[in-house]
Amino acid sequence: MATTPGTPRLLRAMNDRAALDLLLSNGPLSRTTLGNLTGLSKPTASQLLARLEAAHLVRPSGTTAGRPGPNAQLYEINGGIAYVAGLDVTPARIRSAVADLTGKVVGTYELPTPGRSAKGTVDRVLKAIEGATGEAGLNLDRLHRVSIGTPGGFDPTTGRLRYATHLPGWHAPHLLDELAAAIGVPLEVENDVNLAAIAEQRVGHAQDSDNFVLLWGEEGIGAAIVINGTLLRGATGGAGEVAFLPLPGTPLVRNVGRNNAGGFQELAGGEPVLQLAREHGLKARTPEAAIAAALQTEGAGDAVLTEFAHRLAVGLAAIVAVIDPELIVLAGGVITAGGERLLGLVQDELADLAVPRPRLLMTALGTDPVLAGALQSALSTTRDEVFDTAGPPIT
Repeated sequence: MATTPGTPRLLRAMNDRAALDLLLSNGPLSRTTLGNLTGLSKPTASQLLARLEAAHLVRPSGTTAGRPGPNAQLYEINGGIAYVAGLDVTPARIRSAVADLTGKVVGTYELPTPGRSAKGTVDRVLKAIEGATGEAGLNLDRLHRVSIGTPGGFDPTTGRLRYATHLPGWHAPHLLDELAAAIGVPLEVENDVNLAAIAEQRVGHAQDSDNFVLLWGEEGIGAAIVINGTLLRGATGGAGEVAFLPLPGTPLVRNVGRNNAGGFQELAGGEPVLQLAREHGLKARTPEAAIAAALQTEGAGDAVLTEFAHRLAVGLAAIVAVIDPELIVLAGGVITAGGERLLGLVQDELADLAVPRPRLLMTALGTDPVLAGALQSALSTTRDEVFDTAGPPIT
């Protein structure tokens, strides 16, 4: 097979991108350190930094004062050259954040949306974005890309939201076009649990795992599936909608699309968790609070946690039998409320129900991995665009 020899232009572009990636992952670096990490000579590293500084991609950021040897100039990514916005949409609220090119969050906003009508979705999305950009001191036109996470998934053939009848206002046939026109910058819309998995893949537990499943438990049960490093979306965007999975322990649910429920949801969703807690004398207003109360209650609380772990393991056993992942990440407010204790119970139960023995970990991405994933998704594309096009022609 014929190959194309590396040209000086191509090699410089490759070196520039390698340097930018190192600055992103390692923070401020000196010319000498950058040269050592890339294998470039000092003169070549100096020329590289001069190119990147002229393109406003990097900037000086202090010196190595206080370290052994003479002081050296440090360089860092110029985060202000591009900004992205991420949104996490639920029936009760829209949470938004703006990050610069380094991933630093510079503005956040939360718009409560309880009891909203099906109208006004575009205006609410714009208000959420403008709230975050306003806190960051930015205008909307400073954004390079917006990423939105919603329940369900948008069918790539029709552009309409599926698997999320509980999200009013998001089922209009031309909603994505209307949002893109109103926002005025490139827009991507992704399943919320998929975005949580993207966050795990980029900055969480799954950075070294090519095959993993993220199980999400809040009011609804969902999953994201990554195979050979690629997120699986399915033909209609419904891959990972495991709430509809028929499982032993619940009656067979029919017309699942109309009822927006299925076996796994009826077994381990938010309402069944509350009912389980009530059956054992625990009172709580939310499923998350019910699991938190179970942790603090001997006897009845132990029974709730054991049964909840069993229900989660039953669903996971079906998933593991098909996917055989190396890692399962547990996420979502209801599941994470159980902490390491629930994690251990699920792992023990799953070991009895499945032949494969994947590692189980509880997410460490904080309170909103969906929003983190939206920002990571937008940043990945934006960095490729900015790093490849922002600089002057390489001659």
